[in-house]
Amino acid sequence: MIEITSNDRKAAFAVTAQVYPSDSPYVPPMWSDFDRMLDPARNPLVKGGHGRFELFTAVRDGRPLGRIVATIHDASNARHGTARAQFGYFDCADDAEIASALLGAAENWARERGMAELVGNFNLTAMQQAGVVTGGFENAPFTDMIYSPPHIVQLLEANGYAPTFPMTTFRIALADVEPSGLLGDKQKAILADPAYRWMPIDRRHFAERLEESRLILNDGFEANPMFVPPTAEEYRFQAGDMMWVIDKRISTVVHHQGEPVGAIIAIPDLNPLVKAAGGRIGPSFPFRFLWHRWTNRRAVIVYQSVSRAFHNRGLNGAMLYKVTSALKAAGYDELVGTWIADVNGPSRRQAEKAGAKPLHRLHLFAKSLRG
Repeated sequence: MIEITSNDRKAAFAVTAQVYPSDSPYVPPMWSDFDRMLDPARNPLVKGGHGRFELFTAVRDGRPLGRIVATIHDASNARHGTARAQFGYFDCADDAEIASALLGAAENWARERGMAELVGNFNLTAMQQAGVVTGGFENAPFTDMIYSPPHIVQLLEANGYAPTFPMTTFRIALADVEPSGLLGDKQKAILADPAYRWMPIDRRHFAERLEESRLILNDGFEANPMFVPPTAEEYRFQAGDMMWVIDKRISTVVHHQGEPVGAIIAIPDLNPLVKAAGGRIGPSFPFRFLWHRWTNRRAVIVYQSVSRAFHNRGLNGAMLYKVTSALKAAGYDELVGTWIADVNGPSRRQAEKAGAKPLHRLHLFAKSLRG
């Protein structure tokens, strides 16, 4: 018999250790992040009145075998004129009954609140991890990427979900990149212009740079599909812990005549460390962390954004030149970017120009809740 429980974060966190083998590429979140993200009393999405969510766990014979979060982002629905609920953190055994029970619980929760469709994965919003892996299953994810095994796609389709909004993650072998090849006349002019200043994201100025990067993100992503500008509290809640892992050599905020106009946020990849620790901070974690910092050669671009007034001026390319040059000088071997949607032609072309190769293929999966 399957029991569906609500808002049991400890049971939900335990699911993936139960259902995914140790040699799976899947990497759990850190328990501390999972716990605070899914605590309505702490998450500003709920505290600020912009949304609500509920966590469901499927338990059979005392074993947690699946989980899903159902979310309604009220601010997103108001902004985009939708009646959409989202699901996220959908992980379960390759078991049709478990999947059907979880998806049914999320659908009923959303339907009871007047929603017309359910779409995911979103963990928890469009500005956090998104998508279901549909290709590249053999490739391990980097920090800030979702990974799901092939049976998740099959279970979703068996329950009436259809793929939509295709995306790709990309990987760059830095040894194969010559940063100067990213420079055209526009980029060279920016690099030579003293009106532009390249500000590192270091601990001393972290709060200031974090707020500048949020403002640039909100302006630059204004027209992007599904985008909802995060508030200062939401952004700090999502990104505040980045201060402890930031490498000031590989991220930058760009000022033009004293105003922030561009940001590229890159961090060292922590996933090998997190996987080895099982997502928990135990007695050996500080030593693992120091060893990982010493030996890690992989980095992740979480996002890059340019204010709309500076679009099509070459600033994105100039920032990518700066960061790839810094990565190579710092000894990094690999760089990945979180998902780029197929509809985002300029970003895809820039990734390809930098020599990026596909890592994972992803889609959102959607189901109508009417009829």
